[in-house]
Amino acid sequence: MNKRSLVSIDDISREEILDLLKRASYFEAHPNHKLLDGKVVATLFFEPSTRTRLSFETAVNRLGGRVIGFSDASTSSSSKGETLKDTIKMVSNYVDLIIMRHYLEGAARYATEVTDVPIINAGDGANQHPSQTLLDLYAIYKTQGTLSDLNITMVGDLKYGRTVHSLLMAMKYFRPTFHFVACDELRMPKIYKEICDRCGITYYEHKELTPEVINATDILYMTRVQRERFSDILEYEKVKNLYTLRRSMLAGSKPNLRVLHPLPRVNEIAQDVDESSKAYYFEQAKGGLYARQAIICRALGIEVPTFSTPSKS
Repeated sequence: MNKRSLVSIDDISREEILDLLKRASYFEAHPNHKLLDGKVVATLFFEPSTRTRLSFETAVNRLGGRVIGFSDASTSSSSKGETLKDTIKMVSNYVDLIIMRHYLEGAARYATEVTDVPIINAGDGANQHPSQTLLDLYAIYKTQGTLSDLNITMVGDLKYGRTVHSLLMAMKYFRPTFHFVACDELRMPKIYKEICDRCGITYYEHKELTPEVINATDILYMTRVQRERFSDILEYEKVKNLYTLRRSMLAGSKPNLRVLHPLPRVNEIAQDVDESSKAYYFEQAKGGLYARQAIICRALGIEVPTFSTPSKS
């Protein structure tokens, strides 16, 4: 495995996380560079994506690199039966970096085992989404001024939601208190609650998104119930609309509360929330460009010329 690959948020330390956030802050102030001049990056998306793929490709372009790849696996040789191993080894001949999204858990880790080219995991099934986590952390830092000692409420699909899994693992360094709001079918998996237990992190589980929970929250992280993760469509229909955040529900919330969402949303955040000063999901997505510029430079071993240094979290 190339040591600069990013497959899981666990691949990087607390110090590296903070360093990447400093780099993201620099890129927000200075997005256009020629740092990737002469570099070619492959974006291999075996699963549909809009924000992740476009922000990664924009990041490469703004850094002066070139992009090749596909956004629809049916247009690649995998539709002819080519194995993932062969696809990765073939593409490795052409590029300096591979950014991949795959529907199978562990696919990105496997890719690192068959190539020396660095791999960035852009999401593997219900497992991990580390670049989303970095942009989430960037949004949290910008809105709260710290990553430490925050009340973070995660709502919706906590079973299959790779974004909440990755965020939980990253926040273990910063003494959060978690509130997990989900129905029995979509509860946070035991393995992640065990991580909380080992790290001394306090967490509470709820079946309802109550005013008491909202009003104690600093970061309200809403998630979409993902139809693509369900083998039984009836089970999906049963749970898809259990949690909907409306603007009126924020009336008693803390002034610093911000609503995040990895997007796309369906029905879990009502349109009237968009007009609230506490809605931050579109700004969150915008910050993904800068976070991914930082991740790409790390993967390629490229130093960012200057940092605008946030205070220690």
